[in-house]
Amino acid sequence: MRGSNEIRWLEVDLGNANRGRAPAPGGKRRGGGRGPVAAAVVAVLTALALGAVEAAMYKWVDEKGVTHYTDTMPPDAVNKANTELNKQGIPIKKTDPAITPEQRKARETEVERQREAAKLQAETARRDRALLDSYTTESDIDLAKNRSLRTVEMALSSAQAYSAQLTKRKAELTANKAALAGKPVPATLERDLAATETELVQQTDFIVLKKKEGVTIAARYDADKARWAAIKGGSVSPAPPAAQAGSPKK
Repeated sequence: MRGSNEIRWLEVDLGNANRGRAPAPGGKRRGGGRGPVAAAVVAVLTALALGAVEAAMYKWVDEKGVTHYTDTMPPDAVNKANTELNKQGIPIKKTDPAITPEQRKARETEVERQREAAKLQAETARRDRALLDSYTTESDIDLAKNRSLRTVEMALSSAQAYSAQLTKRKAELTANKAALAGKPVPATLERDLAATETELVQQTDFIVLKKKEGVTIAARYDADKARWAAIKGGSVSPAPPAAQAGSPKK
């Protein structure tokens, strides 16, 4: 804030500037308005006067809970929360305290948690709407479940039958090899036995995979059936249609 001494100094300078005006043509002194220098000084004085009126104060609280009012924020308090007041004591600006790296990380974590929660809620809403659009009764869900399981069971049955054939073939080849009683084993026999063992392992893995797939399908349809019954029974409320789309995954 500029003081009154500086303003008085400028006023004196303004007087000197006015007294130093050059005479008008014909020997007469210029009269009336101020010259360019005087006008510039008046503008500076006006700006200083307005600055003095509008200068702000800062309200802030230290670590001990003591409230301070200062015309500037001390260097050791610049990161604290503060409120800027005008000359009438009316708040005109509020500054939040600077956050620590830990606080920033906590905020980011919370934002990410809320984002994931919103995604989950949207996905649940989509599935609920699709569930209601796809099935009219619980029997419809049972029929869809049985159709999906039949497909898996057919693939499983076929793989098991083929696996039985491979097991029998392996036993035959192994017996032929043993019958040689230490004689050289033909290369074709070795190749057939190795290929049969490899195919048998693959079929065994396929059977395990299909059994797991059947369990997963049954569990998914059972969950859909329970959810559908809960929505229809009023235990849970389906989300608005605008928030959902698509059909349940089969």
